Amino acid sequence: MEQELFKNIWWVLALPVFGFLIQAFAGKIVIDNLGPKLGRQVMGGIAVLPIAAAFALAAQMTIALAKIPSGERSIILTLFEWITVGNLSIPFEVRVDALSMTMVLIITGIGSLIHLYATGYMAEEPDFPRFFTYLNLFVAAMLILVLGNNLALLFLGWEGVGVCSYLLIGFWYKDKANSFASNKAFIVNRVGDWGLTLGMFTLAFMAAVVLGKDGAEPRWLSYDVLLPNAARIASEFNPWVLTTACILLFIGAMGKSAQFPLYIWLPDAMAGPTPVSALIHAATMVTSGVFLLNRMSEFFALSPTAGAVVAIFGAITALLGALIAFGQTDIKKVLAYSTVSQLGYMFIACGVGAYWVGLFHVATHAFFKALLFLGSGAVIHAMAHNQDMRNYGKLLKYLPITGATMLVGWMAIAGLPFMSGAFSKEEILIESFASTLTWYGLPIGQIVFGVALLVAVLTALYMSRMTYMTFFSGDERWRLIPAHAHGDHGHDHHHDDHHHEDHAHDDHHGPDVHGFFYTDAEMADRAALTPHEHHHDLDESHEPHEVPPTMFIPLVVLAALSVIGGGWLFFGVNLADWLHSAGVVVHHHEAPKSIMYFVQKTLAKPIFWGATAAFAIGVFGGWFIYGKKLPEDDGMDTSKWKAWRKAAANHFGIDKAFTQGSIKGGNAIGILSWKVDKSLVDGIVNGLGTITAGFGNLFRMFQTGFVRGYATIMQVGIAALIVYFVYAITTTGGGN
Repeated sequence: MEQELFKNIWWVLALPVFGFLIQAFAGKIVIDNLGPKLGRQVMGGIAVLPIAAAFALAAQMTIALAKIPSGERSIILTLFEWITVGNLSIPFEVRVDALSMTMVLIITGIGSLIHLYATGYMAEEPDFPRFFTYLNLFVAAMLILVLGNNLALLFLGWEGVGVCSYLLIGFWYKDKANSFASNKAFIVNRVGDWGLTLGMFTLAFMAAVVLGKDGAEPRWLSYDVLLPNAARIASEFNPWVLTTACILLFIGAMGKSAQFPLYIWLPDAMAGPTPVSALIHAATMVTSGVFLLNRMSEFFALSPTAGAVVAIFGAITALLGALIAFGQTDIKKVLAYSTVSQLGYMFIACGVGAYWVGLFHVATHAFFKALLFLGSGAVIHAMAHNQDMRNYGKLLKYLPITGATMLVGWMAIAGLPFMSGAFSKEEILIESFASTLTWYGLPIGQIVFGVALLVAVLTALYMSRMTYMTFFSGDERWRLIPAHAHGDHGHDHHHDDHHHEDHAHDDHHGPDVHGFFYTDAEMADRAALTPHEHHHDLDESHEPHEVPPTMFIPLVVLAALSVIGGGWLFFGVNLADWLHSAGVVVHHHEAPKSIMYFVQKTLAKPIFWGATAAFAIGVFGGWFIYGKKLPEDDGMDTSKWKAWRKAAANHFGIDKAFTQGSIKGGNAIGILSWKVDKSLVDGIVNGLGTITAGFGNLFRMFQTGFVRGYATIMQVGIAALIVYFVYAITTTGGGN
């Protein structure tokens, strides 16, 4: 009976595909026939239902999976033989286990809420069916990524979500800035995909060499072949071969999960509609890299060097994202850099060997970051699609539901004890401090612990800044600023009066408007182009309004999960043991088994109080700076900003350096290739042609077409032969 139930996993994959097909082929027809309002409501329901149904099926299967003994919680179902090349076989097969089903529940559960929210947010969008076509397709690709039982299917889903991300970032493609942002995301992710491809085929080669000797089934990319034999495969090669394979896989994760230096695409991805930011660029796609490391943890655990690299890059990303967030005035950009920072936290956990903790933070982050992104969308919706926090203030009284839920999200990410974010963040601190990971004598675990603790303070502080500037902070600032200074930086309307530079240096008009492959002159042209959330103006008479139920119901559900979700996963589900049953390596320190875990673990209490202190410093320090009024260092006049704030707004020059580096590097490679092609390749080809033509011209001299000419040549040839033979006979002594 249970085996029959698990066959429903194909329906989990198929339902979003059905939704995609209906939106793509019937969406416009339905809206044209039923009218814009009713038609969009119908198509919105059709968009939500497949994802919600997939969640219900997945929840039923997860409950059934939990009843199976731990050692038997891995069910593989094969649909057909997909690819056969030489001695490599790649079936289309899915894997139902604790890790895959945890991700499926996040994707479909959070996805259902975001789809519902989007039906309200995009209600006036003319391209309503196209938006949900892309969104349903994204969910289908993401499910393939996490459910596939081999690296080839993971790669298929990996590229699928990349394409959907590209389409959704550039959804409003008529604005050049949005197209530039989608191109940037797509191109930067190609760097990561290069690493993923090389890494997966390196592992396949290693498996074929080692396991092929036993005549094993040649499914060298399948998890059930690779993972149980990880130690044996690694032992047959130099340790650096495995380390190289793991680092290549990590490069793939760096691109998709926005790790330094490949994080530069994620903030620009905020050009897409806010539901896209919540689903793809906060809750699901950007955590694909963490899923990959968890799935391949059997290999990563055998390479301390790879673990150290992961932890170090995670720490750099966490710190950098937190610092840059302070310089942002666009509410979505603050959350974007916050996501970069929190992704760094997840990689710190994976790097020190606490893979399950990294995935724990994936789940809690999905709760509170989806809440914060959707809440920011509600604020933007209420403020005539203005995204500049300097134009907000005292919005709590206008948006009581949105404000209350966002306050919950703020507390969760800031680390209020016993909220979801606090549980996973404290586990990261505990595991990193207790780690024995070293690299060239350096105590990597303790170093990244220090960075993580500092980032905890910074996170509470910049999130407090965002919250106070939006919902508290003195005045209703949109009523006090002249109309021309309203930084409707979510739009592409253009001010002719460009001497008003004070308000032009926000996230879009400021240092990051440069493109990914454009010259300085072209960047100047782009300065007036910005990602948008529709085109509206905010004036002094504007009255903010609460969002409709389709938008605030998901906020309420996510707020509840942000309160209780962490504790439920930690104590109720016992996430460490649950994931361990799927082959995820659990750190050698004791996994959580009961509520006494905090008490029994030696370092739990001091780190708990350290994390609580970080929360208090950030929240109360934020109130001291931003609670009552907007400081000059955050005002419209950027000339009064401190140097470090300007540097943070400019991303410390990193984005521009990488962008310009890729432009100049690409130009240099192009010029060098042209010169090599012109001088060497063309030289060889043209030289051979010239030589051949020369010989041809020489021999043409003898091809006159006259018989007497040919007779003369024959006579000269005969005479030459006679002379040769006479000479040969005389020099050899008469032929003796």
